[in-house]
Amino acid sequence: MSTADDGAIPPWHLRGQVIIACNCDYGCPCNFNGLPSQGKCEGSWSWHVEDGRYGDVPLSGLTFSEAVNWPGAIHHGDGEGILVIDEAADARQREALQALLSGRAGGPWKIISATVSRLHGPEFVPFEVHVEDFRSRVRAGDLLRVEMTPVKNPVTGAEVHPRALLPEGFVCKDAQLAASTEFTVAGPVSFDHSGRYAATGPFDYAGP
Repeated sequence: MSTADDGAIPPWHLRGQVIIACNCDYGCPCNFNGLPSQGKCEGSWSWHVEDGRYGDVPLSGLTFSEAVNWPGAIHHGDGEGILVIDEAADARQREALQALLSGRAGGPWKIISATVSRLHGPEFVPFEVHVEDFRSRVRAGDLLRVEMTPVKNPVTGAEVHPRALLPEGFVCKDAQLAASTEFTVAGPVSFDHSGRYAATGPFDYAGP
C-alpha cells in the first residue's frame, strides 16, 4: 500500500469542516467569481478533519491551515503564504498533510498552490477548534486566530444567518456566511482583518 513517504499518491479521502476568513466585505465576492472587495485578498482556510485517511495513514481529528497574502485577486497569483499543521500529528501524518497541501495529490490545494509563489512553513503548533455554525472558531498557536459571529442587521441589530450554495465550489459547496470578531495571522505572513468576512462549511474531498 502506497503511503505518504514513498513518493506515490495513494487513494485518499477527507471529510470535515473548513473555517474561512479574509479581508473582504461580508459574503466575499470571490465566492461568486467577483473581485476582492479591497482589490486584493488576504485570507486563510483552516480544515478540521472529522474523518480521513491518506493511503493507510489516518488523519481523523487533525487540523491544518493555510494563510496567504495575494497582491491582487487570488487567481492572479503571486501570493505569499504560510502552512500551519497540528503538532499532534505524528511523522507519517505530517508527511501526508504536507503532500496534500503541496497540491500534488489534488483536492483544493492543487488550485490554491498554483496561486502561491512563496510559501513558508509548515509550522507545527497546537490547534484549538470549536465548530458551531456561525460561531465557529479556530486558534493555531500564536500564528492564526479566527473567531466567527453572525452578521447583524445594521438597522435592527438582529442577527442574520445567510448561506451560499456553491455547486462548483472547490473548498466547500454550502457555506454559512458570517463576520469575524477576530481574524489575525502572525509570522512571515501577517495581517489583522478582524470584523470582516468569515464563513464555515462542510468539505468532502477525495483523490488523487
